[in-house]
Amino acid sequence: MATPYHPERPERLGAVLDGAHSTPVADALVPLEPRHATRDELERVHPGDYLDQLQYISEVEGGGYLDPDTAACPATWEACLLGAGGVLRAAEALAAGEAPAAFCAVRPPGHHATRNRAMGFCLVNNVAVTAAALAEQGERVLIVDYDAHHGNGTQDIFYEHPTVFYVSFHQWPLYPGTGGMAERGDGAGFGCNLNIPLPPRATGEVYLEAIDRIVAPLVGSFEPTWLIISAGFDAHRRDPITDLGLTSGDYALMTARLLELVPAGRWLMVLEGGYDLQALADSSAAAMAALLGVEHLPEKPSSGGPGQRALDAVVGHWADLLPA
Repeated sequence: MATPYHPERPERLGAVLDGAHSTPVADALVPLEPRHATRDELERVHPGDYLDQLQYISEVEGGGYLDPDTAACPATWEACLLGAGGVLRAAEALAAGEAPAAFCAVRPPGHHATRNRAMGFCLVNNVAVTAAALAEQGERVLIVDYDAHHGNGTQDIFYEHPTVFYVSFHQWPLYPGTGGMAERGDGAGFGCNLNIPLPPRATGEVYLEAIDRIVAPLVGSFEPTWLIISAGFDAHRRDPITDLGLTSGDYALMTARLLELVPAGRWLMVLEGGYDLQALADSSAAAMAALLGVEHLPEKPSSGGPGQRALDAVVGHWADLLPA
């Protein structure tokens, strides 16, 4: 239903595949056939009436707009089942020891989808569906979202959940307007929701400092057994709808640093945003190489941008929970 110029377009997947074939680890990448998510798996996150609505709009009405930016077509419901099911299948493969890590190039993206609302190009929250499945199995799941936009849907779903820790790096202010540093979770989930809002033009050194100074100390006491990265590449400096200052080289370093927080064999990356096709190809390639322990820097990492004040403010909000 979207026009050919809509940012969320099929060519994004082609860019990711092109990037994958350009990496020094291309020969080590093994394609994995996705499966359909079951209704029970989806309903861990989304209520049945919401799923019924998505299926009806797609398969009966032939598509339509769910909000001003988010459209469905006749194949959307099938894509949602395969997108969420593909991430579940990847987690199953890792649990079976078939690979040390997985990169899930799925569409539509998911991190803006709340329990009962499609928005921001997202209909089913792919990351949340798999995180909920793992949590039900007794796992402790760390989700790190470095998309330029705050993953309001993922935060909403797990805001009171004690065994899913959600971390978001995002531009502030920017759509959807959520993700303030004071939003730290509630109830049993208090202390399991970390937002790191950054100013326009923030560069990679700020992200790395935030991981070392804030994320790693907090996550250490959480003791995660799985890592899921909501891999949005729209914080790249060339992205047409954001204003951050990262390069593809930064994604290599950030990803490698995050992998240190959870043992190998439990690393999942799931595609979210990224709308400059060359930046998406280069950045996703850099992240994939990092999953296999290879440093691939299509561009030099960035530095010298703003963000120090933002980090200091986040530290202040978390002083009561950060190790001394």
